[in-house]
Amino acid sequence: MLNILVIGNGQCGNRILDSINRHAMGGGKNCNKFAKFYSKQKFKSHVETLAFNTAVNDLKEMRFTKAKDRIHIPHLHGVGANRNVGKQVFEENKEMIMRQIEERGNFDVVFVLTSASGGTGSSFTPLLVREMKNRYDYPVYCVVVLPFREEGTLYLQNTAFSIRDIRQSGVDGIILADNQYLKNIGGNIEEAYNGINDMVAERLLFLLDALDSEMMMVTDLGDFKTVMSGGAGLATIGFFRADKDMPVKTTIQNSLSPSGLLFSTNVYDEASRAMVVIKGDRKYLSIDEISAEVEKLSGAVGHVFKGIVVREGEYPQVLSLLTLESAHELEKLYNVAVQAIHYEKAKKQRVEEGAEMKKTFAQIEGMEPEY
Repeated sequence: MLNILVIGNGQCGNRILDSINRHAMGGGKNCNKFAKFYSKQKFKSHVETLAFNTAVNDLKEMRFTKAKDRIHIPHLHGVGANRNVGKQVFEENKEMIMRQIEERGNFDVVFVLTSASGGTGSSFTPLLVREMKNRYDYPVYCVVVLPFREEGTLYLQNTAFSIRDIRQSGVDGIILADNQYLKNIGGNIEEAYNGINDMVAERLLFLLDALDSEMMMVTDLGDFKTVMSGGAGLATIGFFRADKDMPVKTTIQNSLSPSGLLFSTNVYDEASRAMVVIKGDRKYLSIDEISAEVEKLSGAVGHVFKGIVVREGEYPQVLSLLTLESAHELEKLYNVAVQAIHYEKAKKQRVEEGAEMKKTFAQIEGMEPEY
C-alpha cells in the first residue's frame, strides 16, 4: 500500500482538495456536508490530506476536509494576490508548516494542488516544494491550475512567475489544468469554476487508484515517475468514461482528444511520454483494440506504459497521463503575461511620476478657499 500526501495550497488548491475528499467519501456532488464527521475516506492507498491558506474564510468554506487538516497560516485575511507578501508569510511560518507535514508521517509520493495566479497558492507552492525536496527523499508533483485570460493583469503575471519558480524549486513534475480551455468546453465561467474541481479530483483519484491496484497489465509508481521525468517537466491528464455501446478504442481516443484533456495540446505533436490506464469489465476490454491504440500513440510520442484494471460490471474508463516536450498554449499565455507585466509597470511609473495628479492640483495653485 502506498503512503500518499495531497496538499491544497490557497483557495483553488483547497477547493480541489475538498472535492477529492468528497469523492473519496463516496458521495459525489450530492455528498452530505456532515459526511466528514461520520464517513471514512475510501482511498485504496493510505492518503493524508492537508489544506494551507492565509485566508481563514477559504478554509471555513471546505465542507469535506476535517478540521485538523485545515491549517490557517496567520496573516489577516489572505495576501491580496501579492506573491512577495506570500513569500514573506511562508518564511515566517515555515517551521510550523513543515511540522504539520512531518506529523502526518513518511510518504512515497506527494501531490501539491494550487492555482498559479492567486496569492497564497502561487507564492507558497515553490517554497514549499523546495523545502520538502531539501528535507525528504520522496517525489513531489504539482497540479497547477492556469487562470482565465480575462481575470486580470495581476493574475497573469503571477502565473508566469509562479510556474517558473515551481519549475526551479526541484519539483519532480507539473501537471497542468487550464481554466480558460475548460471554460471554452463548459460554456461559462461559473460552470468552469464549478467543474474544474471535480474534473481534477476525478482524474487524480483515478491515478491514485491505478498506482495501487492489481492489474492484468501493470502500471505502478515507478512507471509514473518515469513518465513524469520525460519532456519539459510539464504534463497533463486526459480522461473519458464510455457508455454501453462505445468500444474501448474510442474511449482511449476520447481520453486523448482536446475535450478529454485538462490542458489544451495536440498529444501526437507535443507529448513526450505517456501512461494509459484502462479500467472496466473484461467483456468490454479488447486487448487487440487497446494494443492498437497504444502502439499508435507510442509511434508518435515514444514510450507508453499501459495498465488494465479489471472491474466487474463497469463500462470502460480511460486515464491518459502525458508529459509534454513543448506546450504551445503555455507559450501563448506567457506572451499575454508579458504584456500584462509591461502594462502594470507603465501604470505604476505614471502614478509615481504623478503627472496627471500634478495637473489636477496645479489648478488651485496660489489660491485660498473663500468662505
